[in-house]
Amino acid sequence: MALPPATKKLFLLDGMALVYRAHFAFIRAPILTSTGFNTSAIFGFANTLLDIIGKQQPTHLAVAFDTAAPTARHEEFADYKAHREAMPEELSAALPHVKRLIEAFNIAQLEFDGYEADDVIGTLVKRAERENFQSYMVTADKDFGQLVTENCFLFKPGRAGGEVEILGVPEVLARWNITAPAQVVDILALMGDASDNIPGVPGIGEKTAMKLIAEFGTVENLLARTDELKGKLRENLIQHRAAAELSKRLATINCDVPVNVALDDLQCRPYDAEKLQAFFVEFEFNSIGRRVFGDDFKAGRGSTLAPVTTTAAATSRASSKAKPAAPKAQEEFSLFGDAAPSTPPVPEAAPAVAAQLKTIADTPHNYQIAATPTERQRLVALLAQQPVFCFDTETTGLDPKQARLVGLSFSFAAHTGYYVPVPQEDQAARELLAEFRPVLENEQIEKVGHNLKFDLSVLKWQGVEVRGKLFDTMIAHSLVEPEQRHGMDYLSEVYLGYTPVPITKLIGEKKAEQISMAEVPLPQIAEYAAEDADITWQLQAVLQPLLQARGQERVFYEVEAPLLPVLVDMEFEGIRVDAAALAEFAGLLAREMAEHEAAVYELAGTRFNLNSPRQLGQILFDVLKIAEKPKKTRTGQYTTDEQTLTELAGTHPIVQRLLDFRAATKLKSTYADALPQAIWPATGRVHTTYQQVATSTGRLNSQNPNLQNIPIRTERGQEIRKAFVPRNADFTLLSADYSQIELRIIAALSQEPAMLEAFQSGRDIHAATAARVFGVTLEAVNAEQRRQAKMVNFGIIYGISAFGLAQRLGIPRGAAAEIIAQYFAQFPGIRNYLDATIAFAREHGYVETVTGRRRYLRDIRSANNNIRSAAERNAINAPIQGTAADMIKLAMIAIHRELIQRKLKTRMLLQVHDELVFDLCRAEEAEVRPLVAEKMKTAIPLAVPIDVEIGTGVNWLAAH
Repeated sequence: MALPPATKKLFLLDGMALVYRAHFAFIRAPILTSTGFNTSAIFGFANTLLDIIGKQQPTHLAVAFDTAAPTARHEEFADYKAHREAMPEELSAALPHVKRLIEAFNIAQLEFDGYEADDVIGTLVKRAERENFQSYMVTADKDFGQLVTENCFLFKPGRAGGEVEILGVPEVLARWNITAPAQVVDILALMGDASDNIPGVPGIGEKTAMKLIAEFGTVENLLARTDELKGKLRENLIQHRAAAELSKRLATINCDVPVNVALDDLQCRPYDAEKLQAFFVEFEFNSIGRRVFGDDFKAGRGSTLAPVTTTAAATSRASSKAKPAAPKAQEEFSLFGDAAPSTPPVPEAAPAVAAQLKTIADTPHNYQIAATPTERQRLVALLAQQPVFCFDTETTGLDPKQARLVGLSFSFAAHTGYYVPVPQEDQAARELLAEFRPVLENEQIEKVGHNLKFDLSVLKWQGVEVRGKLFDTMIAHSLVEPEQRHGMDYLSEVYLGYTPVPITKLIGEKKAEQISMAEVPLPQIAEYAAEDADITWQLQAVLQPLLQARGQERVFYEVEAPLLPVLVDMEFEGIRVDAAALAEFAGLLAREMAEHEAAVYELAGTRFNLNSPRQLGQILFDVLKIAEKPKKTRTGQYTTDEQTLTELAGTHPIVQRLLDFRAATKLKSTYADALPQAIWPATGRVHTTYQQVATSTGRLNSQNPNLQNIPIRTERGQEIRKAFVPRNADFTLLSADYSQIELRIIAALSQEPAMLEAFQSGRDIHAATAARVFGVTLEAVNAEQRRQAKMVNFGIIYGISAFGLAQRLGIPRGAAAEIIAQYFAQFPGIRNYLDATIAFAREHGYVETVTGRRRYLRDIRSANNNIRSAAERNAINAPIQGTAADMIKLAMIAIHRELIQRKLKTRMLLQVHDELVFDLCRAEEAEVRPLVAEKMKTAIPLAVPIDVEIGTGVNWLAAH
């Protein structure tokens, strides 16, 4: 619905609703300042506010907040909103700053003790109606639908940059199937509201409530005519009459609040520029600052390095041993024979806040184009003289397999850069790359880049193997500041005080993926591309000393950087998939799905949408009543997720049918149908992409497609692995899998004698654990005892509680607590290690792997027990899982190196957490098997023997 024109437009924002919404919108990837302060709520609220001011142009504006004082609703119903969780600590800390932001915008804030923000907004929109305003209630709260009129609208901000939703009278009536907006209250009174703990009437959900109000008009009329109803519905309404009446009073917005504010007091006023600038700088909202102030914005330049000093954070390039400054004559070299501008010095210490973000327009720089053979020859000669240079590729797309190379850019001194356009004719492009092959493949020259794996992959698909030591600024920053963003533009602003040319300057309003870089005029793309290389070069000079300051040199130089070419080669190799076998399996799954679906309908006694949680919940809990107290979501909808259904599997045969239907559906859509589509036609193989910075523990992440979650536990899931096959008859698949590696690591880290002895003697660790925990001989351990011991062994790694263990084992919590107590009594070294790890985390704010990889734990000292406990579980798990991740990465590097040096045909194809998969040349098996085993076992020496299970087979399942 479009906004109608108006001379007086009042926007009233439901402050708490919008702040909560913003905070949880970024809950999986929170927005943090350089000091780790969570600004998600502030950032999201600020963007909503700016969208309204800029796009809707209100004449009057205010933000209403709840207060801590009880309201009439609380006095009438003590449990009103009683089930709401406490406000998250990070949100509570951010809320005062949201109010500071509103103050800096000179926007009225409305708070009245004894009344909710809903009531304040309701009162003002009714007053505005009388004074000929058009009003907009900015919230996602459905309750406000009751206030909508011809001149009052419900304004729901879009999610994740989506379009706003504006609801007027027609939309509200259609949404609830009612004849007047006021009837929204009647529907809420019957169905209740879980978020506000409004009870409603048991057994009446949204659809039933809508149907009843459509027929009877109001709650009062319905209650007066219950004799017209039948069965359980009639009984519930008679029995819970008082609850229905109470719920209507609770859901009704009070429009008679003594708001001592005139509407004229809410007129939009100019913002306080000084306060707003300071606010955006304080919270490092550079993009928002430029949105408001343009080029006049003075941006924040948080070092993101606390407690490291700023001076250490910004050591000059000249002080970096690995990146010596190029001789002056080279810095001033011009491909065209002109005198190049001198390079401005890099400051030895960057201040926490820059006076103003610089851009290419106001920064002296020397970017040149090498387009002719002579210019390229001179550039190649110059690059050959460098001990290290930075390079970047410009391509027509983001898939290295099919992207065409548009250009190459280089830099080896701050504020200098060179751009080489690449012709689009295949032969000419190959000839140009041949000119640069000697320096790109020179092992004596170090290469710097940002997200280097992409550039290395692009060139590999073009036939060029980049060699030499590598420095990836994205990976370096992910180790220095794992919780921060790692994009080049962001790092440039934070560390260099420099805003790169945005892609929109080159491509206008088009999205980056909708345009080929080949369409951009040469001078523009040269400036853009050379700047990328220049900035990356400067970032390397800043990040290198930070790796040392944060103790991350070993992880970077021994693990992550050497892994880059390994991953490039694995992605390039890909793995062969039998598409015909998958198609046959997809047909089988389709038949199984139809069988399960028919069975569900028969057991339910009706047809419904199996993929609708609401309809499924109604069938399971309202119709079949398979649970006495079914769990509900925060919106009041029944919970029907996999965990819930698994817990209810024994209550009714329909549940297992539903689980089987879902399992078959997932296998078909995610694997049987999708994997053949991922086969690259040019190779006939599937090429995944590995992400090095996607997880906090250092584990690799496979994407497009994800080949790390191919099922193995179920018989049907195993059929997927059977479709992964060798490249030809001369090869077979080899699988090498670490055995119980995380348990071995915790044994080594804790130095627990009993666990060390069990591993060193080669006994079954779970049986040995069971013997100790249950006080029996090893020979007397039964299958159930071993199962329980195994669950404890693996659960300890994740900080399992008695409640969690009880759930997993299906035993009383007291029994689970006793098992855990016995475990720690028998293995006191484990308890001591866990306690010491948590104590270290509290003192230092992080934990480390054996190689020194750190995981920072912002919530380890939280006053909130749930939040702190989660941080403590991460503190326990991160060193163990992270060490396992580093171990297999080091093994991959060593195996890859040996395969190349020995000129073997065997190739490493996949890494699946603790497992490596190879295309094994049959003639090389006698050499490769011991090679793989030895490199995996010795990757990180530990005080326990490392066991590697190796198998071969005609497909992945057979090899496992």
